[in-house]
Amino acid sequence: MRQVHALGIDLQDGLHGRSVGAAARRLRRILAVEGVLLADLDGPVTANGTRPGPEEIEGVLSQVFEYGGSARTRLADGTSVCAVPLHVADELAGALVAIGQPVESDVEAAAALVSDSLDHAALRRARARIAAADLRTLRAQISPHFMHNSLAVIAALVRTDPDRSRQLLSDFADYLRYGFSDKGDYATVSDELEATQTYLELQRARFHDRLDITVRMAPEVLPIAIPFLVVQPIVENAIRHGLERKEGRGHISVSGFGEGPLCVIEIEDDGVGMHPELARALLAGTGPEARSVGLANVDQRLRAVYGPEYGLVIETALGEGTKVTVRVPRFAPGVVV
Repeated sequence: MRQVHALGIDLQDGLHGRSVGAAARRLRRILAVEGVLLADLDGPVTANGTRPGPEEIEGVLSQVFEYGGSARTRLADGTSVCAVPLHVADELAGALVAIGQPVESDVEAAAALVSDSLDHAALRRARARIAAADLRTLRAQISPHFMHNSLAVIAALVRTDPDRSRQLLSDFADYLRYGFSDKGDYATVSDELEATQTYLELQRARFHDRLDITVRMAPEVLPIAIPFLVVQPIVENAIRHGLERKEGRGHISVSGFGEGPLCVIEIEDDGVGMHPELARALLAGTGPEARSVGLANVDQRLRAVYGPEYGLVIETALGEGTKVTVRVPRFAPGVVV
């Protein structure tokens, strides 16, 4: 089992990753043969141990690629060769070639492991592309409504409270710098929290200080890497669609803590709430466009990065406020800052 796990790590970047040579070496040990070769549809990619000549390899690979099944042959010196196809997403993607005295059933089992590893690698890359595309979409939709209102508040304070207007202008610049930064697809919880607090201070000024804010974050979750711009869009949704419509003071809390192998972040407001059916529609991206963009985007990116079992959980009811929970693994392959 340890060898299988290690093989998956060797192939996590596909047949052209930097560890594919280690995969060939590991496969040679697993199969106890003289040599192993991995090929894609264009020909050999890497080999370890004994390697047949170019014409001999081309001959056995052409049999595999033409007929889609295993092929056996003998080299001029009598060495036995077994080649088995590799499939990714049910499509022919290459071949595993074992040289020496290979047992065909063992080579087929090894090829199945390689195919599974390549399949998972391709899925991770596809998820990463989806997450990156959704992040670009979210950056392009950073609320003009918020930007206009923030600048209006800052302008109104220039004469009455110049010190605060200067601080808010600095906060606004920090918020834009973070939102449009090209630092990558992931950030630490600490970075997300700092950007969210900046956003909340700008909103507090706009609400004429009738917005109460509570932020509680356990120290152990601060260095954890999570997808970029996850927390702030949820907070923005809570203010725009929960607290703006509420009369009197409003309260929003942001908290984070560890829960076994998970990092949990909760955003809760005491605003007007919504019907649970509307909450489901927002996550599905089928709710009112002005309201669904942020939540649906964050939910899709979380599922793309961590898997379909990870996404947003919304607890709400009309007149009862809203609580949005993010649960993600503390550590996940490829999720690093």
